[in-house]
Amino acid sequence: MPTSPSKMFKALLAAMLAALSLTVAAPALHAQNLPKIAVTDLSYEEKVKEYFQYFEAREKHNNSYSASERSRDSNLSSSGSSSERASSRGESSVIAASGSITMISRGELRKFTADIKGELLKSGAYRLVQGKPWTQQNTEKLYDIIDRIKKGYYPGADYVLFGTINNIDFRQESNPIQGSNAVSFSLALELVGEFSLINTRTYEIKAAFSAMGEGSDTRLANAAGTVIALNKSKVMQEVSRSLGDAVAAEMEAQFNPAASTRSSRRIERQSETVQEQKTVIFK
Repeated sequence: MPTSPSKMFKALLAAMLAALSLTVAAPALHAQNLPKIAVTDLSYEEKVKEYFQYFEAREKHNNSYSASERSRDSNLSSSGSSSERASSRGESSVIAASGSITMISRGELRKFTADIKGELLKSGAYRLVQGKPWTQQNTEKLYDIIDRIKKGYYPGADYVLFGTINNIDFRQESNPIQGSNAVSFSLALELVGEFSLINTRTYEIKAAFSAMGEGSDTRLANAAGTVIALNKSKVMQEVSRSLGDAVAAEMEAQFNPAASTRSSRRIERQSETVQEQKTVIFK
């Protein structure tokens, strides 16, 4: 018995809807299977030396004195008596010391992680969850990331990206340009961090690397004694963005080797970056 056109149309429509639902559900299912990562704030340790000088003088003295005198005089007889005692003690001391004390400050830097999270999200390979901040100060437990995982600082995370600051180099320079009366003023900041990606269930390290963020601002002036205001915000933004890009590239290479487009995009971005220079002219 031949199938009516209406039935054929309904069957075709049902097949198209089923295919469309699979197409829509596939990305959602893929997103659910993506690993969930918590990114910690960057831990730091700073050593500060302070000079001290101590001086103390002590003196102790004990004095005692006793005197007695008695006399009698009459027409018949005369008598007298006299007694005297003395004692003295003394003790003095001086304490002097000088030197330096090294104090260690530890904590977490609440900066430079927003662009790390942003680059990880743009890769489409991860989901991010927010962990609890570390609020304790000056304790070596800051680096015990396993203890923090066990205490539930990162609920719902499959992995924790733990970062520590290894070095910060800040430079502000002014250099005359040969052959002219212009002076180049520059402000630069470099930050190097070390990162480990840790499985929250097995504590296995899935990736480990160092990454650097850098930024600078340069201005030119052709008058002696010119005061130049360099853009610190621009420098900080460049450091944050370049650090985020470097971290995401290392994550892609070690934890998600299949994706290789980021490296090429990063090379293109670096080749297109031109250092901004401004000339201030005074007439």
